[in-house]
Formats: sequence, structure tokens, C-alpha cells
Amino acid sequence: MTALDPSVYAKLLQTNSASLSSLLLKRGLRNTAVRGVRPLAAAEKPMIGPAVTVRYIPAREDIDGSTYSSDPSNQQRKAIDTIPEGHVLVFDCRSMAEIAGIGAVLARRLIYRGCAGLVLDGGVRDTADIAQLGLPTYCLGPAAPANLVAHHASDMNQPIACGGVAVYPDDIVFGDSEAVIIIPREYVSEIADEAVAMEEQEEFLKLEIESGKSTLGVYPPNKETLERFEAWRKARVEAV
Repeated sequence: MTALDPSVYAKLLQTNSASLSSLLLKRGLRNTAVRGVRPLAAAEKPMIGPAVTVRYIPAREDIDGSTYSSDPSNQQRKAIDTIPEGHVLVFDCRSMAEIAGIGAVLARRLIYRGCAGLVLDGGVRDTADIAQLGLPTYCLGPAAPANLVAHHASDMNQPIACGGVAVYPDDIVFGDSEAVIIIPREYVSEIADEAVAMEEQEEFLKLEIESGKSTLGVYPPNKETLERFEAWRKARVEAV
């Protein structure tokens, strides 16, 4: 697993899921927003970090008994106990909202490990407790039944599906109040640069619309609008 470059992280903090989705679309990547997941609690900043993945398959009664939770081979527990600091744990829960993929006790271990966040296309138990912990958590909603009712953690750090999106280990996971976006690692540095520039331009375009201008020629910007933007941007730089 590879930590995210601090300068790239700082740039991603300045953007949002909508912009990232657009920039990925320009590269032909249409399926990047994890479907159905919502944050348990509002956050002051985006959730950002490389993915550590866990795949759940259907549980089987002869394997997933009451002792499996403490079995050293349990891939869920391995992931939780070894996740590197600053990484995001992503579960393939087969879009089962009615079963919990994790609860509050294990969430506390993730906080101790310095986990950057948690994404599940399934349910979470102890949601009120987890929401107060400060661990960014995106899921399909609350669910009381424990994961052993329906899930067996078959492997970790393999490609998975989460909310209909392919997630590979070390992909960059970005989550805000609107969506969770999966960014292939190979694109993240250039996308971070473009996202900062895109946010600055959109700030100017919003001012243009608020001043009474028509969207035509402003969004998307034509040559004249781009010239006004460059003059505005230059003035901002000189004022600093």
C-alpha cells in the first residue's frame, strides 16, 4: 500500500465530488460514483485516502459460526487490524442494506489505526455511536443484524465491487456530502491539479451568473469569458 502524496491530498481538499466526476468523465471513466451510499454524519472536510478492500460473499453455516469473529483467518478482522494510517476501508457488501457490515467496536479500532474513512454498499449497526466517533462512514443506512448473518469475508486487498463501481486496492477514495468517487491511482496527481484550476474557474463563473449574465457564453465559457477570467485571476494573484 502506498500513502497519498501530501501535496496531492492538499489539492483534493480544495475540490468536490462533482468536479472529480467531471474530470474522470473527460478521461472516459463514466462509472466512478459509488451508488446508494450516504455519510452517517456531516464532515468539515472530504474523506480522502487510498483504498484497502474487503470482499464479502454469502455466509455459510458450517463456516460462519459464532467463533468465526475471533478466527485469525477472518479477512475482515485482518483488514481492520492492519489498515495503514490514512487509508480508506472499502467493503463489498453485495448491496445488502439490511445487514451490517461493521459496528461501533470495530470502528474504534479503525480510529486507533488512523483510518481515513469507511465505505460500505451495505448497512452499519450502532450508527448513532459511529456518527459521533469522527470516523467518516458512508453506507446504505442503519442495520441491526450482524455481518455473520449473511456475510463471509472471503479476501482483502483484491479488486471488488462497491455500489456498482470497481474498486482496486490503492485506488484513491474521495467522499464528501454528495458522493463517494473512486479515482484510479494513475490519474490522481493530474486530476488534483486540474481540479484546483477548475474550482477557481467555477468560482469566477458563479460570479458572472450572479452579476446577471446569461449562461450562454458563460457556462461553458466562450473566448470573451475566458479572457475576463484570466484578468480576474491575474488581479487576485497580484493582490496577494
